[in-house]
Amino acid sequence: MQLRLETAPTKKNLLIFTGSLLILLIASAILYGVYVLAVAAVALVSGGLVEYLFARVRKLEFDISWIVSPLVLTMMLPPTVKLWVVAVASVFGIFFGKAIFGGLGKNIFNPAVVGVLFITISFPSLITAAEWIHPSIDSFAGSTPLAMLNKGGEFTYPLIDLLIGNVPGAIGETFRIGIIILGIGLIVLKVADWRIPLAFIGSFLGLTALGYWLAPASFPDPIISLFVGGLMFAAFFVATDPVTAPIKPWGKVIYGVGLAFFTILIRNFATFQEGIIFAVILMNAIAPLIDGLFEKETKEIEENEVIEA
Repeated sequence: MQLRLETAPTKKNLLIFTGSLLILLIASAILYGVYVLAVAAVALVSGGLVEYLFARVRKLEFDISWIVSPLVLTMMLPPTVKLWVVAVASVFGIFFGKAIFGGLGKNIFNPAVVGVLFITISFPSLITAAEWIHPSIDSFAGSTPLAMLNKGGEFTYPLIDLLIGNVPGAIGETFRIGIIILGIGLIVLKVADWRIPLAFIGSFLGLTALGYWLAPASFPDPIISLFVGGLMFAAFFVATDPVTAPIKPWGKVIYGVGLAFFTILIRNFATFQEGIIFAVILMNAIAPLIDGLFEKETKEIEENEVIEA
């Protein structure tokens, strides 16, 4: 199996992607308050410092790509997260998820997800048991939509509230109508490949529907499941990372299906409520292996094209 090619996104794509994240950040600040801007600032400063030092030591260009991972990380954190935890997540994610591999285009794992996973496991009481903010309820003491769905029983959040963000949740995951619109825009502008979100969302819906039909006591409503937690954000803004996802077209489809499978497995049967961060790390790890399955086919196509020419 050949080594993966460097697939760093272009400067234009980085600018479009960053602009989309900033729109979601502004929407989150409107929903949850200006504290989320402080969270983003700490993530950017701490992560940017690691990127700058790495660039100086390795004599590499310090370009706009440093902004992306801290912003993605911010979107996946609770709106009340302590700022020192944000700094730890950003520094750890950038250093161990990106810098030690050689920088942008060479990393195996998504740096933002590495940072979120680290603090989720290291400080579970500060992340999974965080005090959640409800945009329209003062002194909110209820559950997030994902927690409520996982517990079973009556689900009281209307679908329209799940779409417009009038629910508690992570900073960037609740304004789902905006996520979907911006995600489609990224696909239309060819910043993100359509195969991964389509395979991820489609497989998640299909597998959850099958589970709900066969064992309704163990699987929640498939439609509602799509619009709780960070699934939509991950589908368009995390899973589509061109560096850590497979390169081959069919590899991207398999990647999306794998993300759906592990997300469902962890959400419904594991300790942690949200399975997406674990699913992304697992599928990042085997992305080169997935591409390797189609290496022979690609070589045969290239050889045939040479012969025909």
